[in-house]
Amino acid sequence: MTEQASASIGINATPAEIIEVIADFESYPQWARSLTAVDVVSHNADGRPEDVHFVLDAGVLKADYTLRYTWHEDDQHASVKWTLQSGSLKRNDGSYDIRGTDNASEVVYSLAVDIALPMLGTFRRKAEKVIMDTALTELKRRVEQS
Repeated sequence: MTEQASASIGINATPAEIIEVIADFESYPQWARSLTAVDVVSHNADGRPEDVHFVLDAGVLKADYTLRYTWHEDDQHASVKWTLQSGSLKRNDGSYDIRGTDNASEVVYSLAVDIALPMLGTFRRKAEKVIMDTALTELKRRVEQS
C-alpha cells in the first residue's frame, strides 16, 4: 500500500491566482522540470481541465499517464484533486489545498505515487520528497513571477 505524503509552502498570491497557474496545464513544460508534454484531453462543465495527459522524463524515471481532476473554489480557499486514470504508473493520486488572504496563501501538496519499478521504501520516500519539494518551489516561482 502506498502512503500519502504532504508538504506545504507559503506563496505571495491569492488562492484564485494560484489555482489559475495550476489550471494552465499547457504551460507546465515551460516551468515544471521533467514534464516534456502536457495535453488537456477534456474539460468539465465549468470549463476547467478534467482529464490531462502528461509525459514525464526525469532521467531514470520516464512515465506517460493521464490524470482526472476535480476543482473547488471560494473566496479564501481553493483545491484541486487528481486521480490516475491510465498510464505507466501504478498510482498517482494527490491534491493542492490552498488557503489564504488577499496577498498570501499556504499551499499544501499531498501525493501518493507508485511507479512500476521496484524501489526500496527509503528511496521511494526520498523520491516523493524531491517530487513534492520541486512541485511546490516551481509553483511558487511561477505564481510569484506572474
